[in-house]
Amino acid sequence: MNRIDKVPGPTSDADLTFYGVTVASRMLLGTALYPSPQLMADAVKASGCQVVTVSLRRETARGKIGARFLELINGLGVHVLPNTAGCRTAKEAITTAQMARELFDTSWIKLEVIANDDTLQPDLFGLVEAAETLNKDGFQVFPYTTEDLGAAERLVASGCRVLMPWGAPIGTGRGLANPYALKTMRNYFPDIPLVVDAGIGAPSHAAQAMEMGYDAVLLNTAVAKAADPVSMATAFAQAIQSGRVAYCSGLMEQRDMAAPSTPVAGTPFFDLEPGSQS
Repeated sequence: MNRIDKVPGPTSDADLTFYGVTVASRMLLGTALYPSPQLMADAVKASGCQVVTVSLRRETARGKIGARFLELINGLGVHVLPNTAGCRTAKEAITTAQMARELFDTSWIKLEVIANDDTLQPDLFGLVEAAETLNKDGFQVFPYTTEDLGAAERLVASGCRVLMPWGAPIGTGRGLANPYALKTMRNYFPDIPLVVDAGIGAPSHAAQAMEMGYDAVLLNTAVAKAADPVSMATAFAQAIQSGRVAYCSGLMEQRDMAAPSTPVAGTPFFDLEPGSQS
């Protein structure tokens, strides 16, 4: 049972759909870095999320991909989004994706091709190359990208039906480093599901992304490394839900000048000079 109360969204709010699969929650959650597998499972349940990411290379290196881990993930009743985290070339990512499809029995793949060890910035050239190959091979690709519109257009042209631009470098918790570019991408691709992925450190960051009109948020470290991952997962779920409702309700536009909420015209004594009598 979800720990948060379900708040009905506006009637105009469209369902979130990834490649024909509709999910109720707009929060996607990673499964790495938790103190224990059981705590990870508890956080996933508390968040109410219906999509979790699993890094095949990372978990295999730690010896965690096995019957017990798969049983735990399957027991959560969520959609698994395998991840090519750690791949440095298109070839590596393609091979990892093919292994993940066989292991998890899904065509979904979160595609990562990393260019830089310090920032973990996506290699846009390798990303597009891998996406083109995987889409032709029947995969349903969730590409981890930047706000670059040229690369995004290439990804969509290759067959990607969702884009996942970073908020900030993975694990930094800095939030939305370039809100202007993210807003531009939202406006540029009004009909493509957009998910802010990476760099989210606080529930307020997630709410900001949703208020900008993004369809979902994917995070991991901010929940897994919290003192209380279960409570933090709940906090993020509530923030994401609130941000979405606020966006659909119509946020007020910003102004350069003040605008009084209480009109002054017509109030008592408005035209009286100091010391005059009524």
